[in-house]
Amino acid sequence: MGAVASSARGGRGGEGTVLGDLPESCVAEVLLRLDPPEICRMARLSRTFRGAASGDGVWESKLPRNYARLLAVAAAGDGGERQAAATAALEAESLPKKEVYARLCRRTRFDGGKKEFWLDKGGRGICMSISSMALSITGIDDRRYWNFIPNDESRFHTVAYLSQIWWFEVRGEVEFCFPEGTYSLFYRVHLGRPFKRLGRRVCSSEHIHGWDIKPVRFQMSTSDGQQAQSKCYLTDPGVWINHHVGDFVVKDSSKPTNIRFAMIQIDCTHTKGGLCVDSVVVKPQYLTQKKLPRCYV
Repeated sequence: MGAVASSARGGRGGEGTVLGDLPESCVAEVLLRLDPPEICRMARLSRTFRGAASGDGVWESKLPRNYARLLAVAAAGDGGERQAAATAALEAESLPKKEVYARLCRRTRFDGGKKEFWLDKGGRGICMSISSMALSITGIDDRRYWNFIPNDESRFHTVAYLSQIWWFEVRGEVEFCFPEGTYSLFYRVHLGRPFKRLGRRVCSSEHIHGWDIKPVRFQMSTSDGQQAQSKCYLTDPGVWINHHVGDFVVKDSSKPTNIRFAMIQIDCTHTKGGLCVDSVVVKPQYLTQKKLPRCYV
């Protein structure tokens, strides 16, 4: 082990070739086959590895094909307008690809701060979170039914809380240039109202009712004709649950994909309430554990 560590640092304990003698181009070929976190660790081995790990060829292979367009959206999301987006598209060709990769991995808010996206560090897929404030919620303007309440367990620090309603319907839509791949869509919800008392997390179950009578239906459709639907009873109060709506496939990253989704329970024979709706989450399928709640039907 000691000899290996010495060789990795480029030192010579005797005759022979050490890692520091390898051509940078050969090291780059090795790094092309590694994940970004592994590349960063390998960069600590020697100057040769550090130089190869900074090469554009290595990091461009880790970027999605439409990275220039994503960088433009990130620039506009930072507060710029069309000019900023156009500048970002030009910078995508001039900036070191390692910097482009790092920028896209940071969370970027857009659409008035109601949505955010980031590049997954373990792959080339995009993750997205859509705030409840960006959703179309039936009855949201009537405080007898719904209220937006502060919550530090939400990425957006605000969730939509339902006290009671007969017609439950939460719809949304997003259009985005997702990189190629298969993606999964979820609703992030919570039965009960979580809050803190004397520094400890507690959950009020005062308004929870109606979710065990009829299942909630989930629907999703895309602009290229893909559709998915599922249904489940809402259970397990006191914890945040990502309810899986369905999956969709992106084959062309140069064109925006429009996604429409809904969470509904419109059986007016009974009321339902005591539910927090935080957000809608989109992430690459390879990140999902495929463990559906036991109440799915």
